[in-house]
Amino acid sequence: MGNQTFQTLKRLPIPISRSQCVLHKHELLICGGYEQRACYSYHTVKNEYKFICRYPSDIKLNGHCVVKLVNKNNNKDNNEITLLSFGSSSFGENKHTLVMKYVSVWSNISNKSNILKNYNQWIPFTDNQNHPIIIGRDGDSYIGVRAVIGGSNNHLLFITYWKNDISVFDLNTFQFIKHNTLPTNTSIFYHCFVSNLENRQGQEMMKTNKQNCQMLLFCGETGLSIEYDEDNNTFQFHQLPVCDDIAPFKYYAYVCINDIIIFLVDAITRMFKLVHKYSIRENKWVTFRNTLTNPLFNCVAILSEEHDYIHIIGGKDDKEATVSAHMKTKVCVWDPSQLVMICLFTLMKHK
Repeated sequence: MGNQTFQTLKRLPIPISRSQCVLHKHELLICGGYEQRACYSYHTVKNEYKFICRYPSDIKLNGHCVVKLVNKNNNKDNNEITLLSFGSSSFGENKHTLVMKYVSVWSNISNKSNILKNYNQWIPFTDNQNHPIIIGRDGDSYIGVRAVIGGSNNHLLFITYWKNDISVFDLNTFQFIKHNTLPTNTSIFYHCFVSNLENRQGQEMMKTNKQNCQMLLFCGETGLSIEYDEDNNTFQFHQLPVCDDIAPFKYYAYVCINDIIIFLVDAITRMFKLVHKYSIRENKWVTFRNTLTNPLFNCVAILSEEHDYIHIIGGKDDKEATVSAHMKTKVCVWDPSQLVMICLFTLMKHK
């Protein structure tokens, strides 16, 4: 493995790091980044970008989180999706919670401003009485926050954040229903937090039965399997092994499909570059050596609609300069069967 493993694509319109990216059909929606409010759509077939909008001028982005909300109409053929963005600055200050109703900027209908004047822009998240809702308690720091959607009706937002907390926010009642402490001494931020999926990709989580959902979290030396019982509103935590080579690292970028987690290590402070694969089913680690050539961290990774490519977007280089790089790598390189769950991480050694 080497340079041929990663294909360079058209450069981003702007340098960007710590971005959030959401898949919508053949589009990768790039939703801002560190101190960067611009949002773009990348078309995976055309290899082109189009501007969507900017975050409001009073919003400061620093490790925010963007998820795609799930509802009855959120099927593959639906032309409209709803995005939720939330985050904060240090010490929980300057929190934001925004939504965007998105219709493809590549479609003809998106140009009809009289029809879609409230689409493709970030607006306040509101309850049923149109009152603004801010997700997060006073003092909760959401820098590097990660979240997944789950629950029996995909109405629960599971949030993991600094220092070692997990919370459940009910998107129907607009209230927190659970706060808990993760069983770790590791500071949790810019981490891996994924749902335990079965033969499908995305942030919608697998339900082991009607009431139970499973998630996995990796950060530094911490690996956790998390199970939530919706009926009893309780968590169970189980320790997972962490490969010694990646234990000193965090700042993860990741994508998911099925049963395998792949850690792509591009450490600024080390001479070697490694890729690690963890099998959830087998509870086993595999290491690929000499795979990466250019140091890159604080990037984001996302899986294509067909589950055949992993896209790696933005980040910083070994001189800590923000870059406009965009690459992709074939899923089958890391797992020939493609019947896997893949999480791609670009990791930076933390202090």
